[in-house]
Amino acid sequence: MKIITAQEHASEASHAVLTLANDVDPRTLDLSGITRIDLQFPAFTDGRAYSQAFLLRRRLRFAGELRAIGDVLIDQLLQMQRTGFDVAVLKDGVDASAAQRQLDRYAGFYQGSAVQTHPHFAKAA
Repeated sequence: MKIITAQEHASEASHAVLTLANDVDPRTLDLSGITRIDLQFPAFTDGRAYSQAFLLRRRLRFAGELRAIGDVLIDQLLQMQRTGFDVAVLKDGVDASAAQRQLDRYAGFYQGSAVQTHPHFAKAA
């Protein structure tokens, strides 16, 4: 998972990008031509974007970039990664190096995720 600051996010081009409110059902959208979807976390306690990311990856097979924006904190990053996010835009004031250390702390997981669907024991050795 890539970690960027809000300033980096604001300076990027936004063609073929869809910003999705967290109360929209992704299954109702036409995603043709969309290369990136920004999913919103209006508050760190609102986890509906996790469900949207999971739906986009597993059911809709969206292969483009999923980006977490809004109230993104360090302790959410692992769950974001496991539900299918590619990029997290950190909330202003959050240290990017501390966020990267959090991601580096866990090299793997026993159970499957939205991206790596097979559990650890089912993977080829």
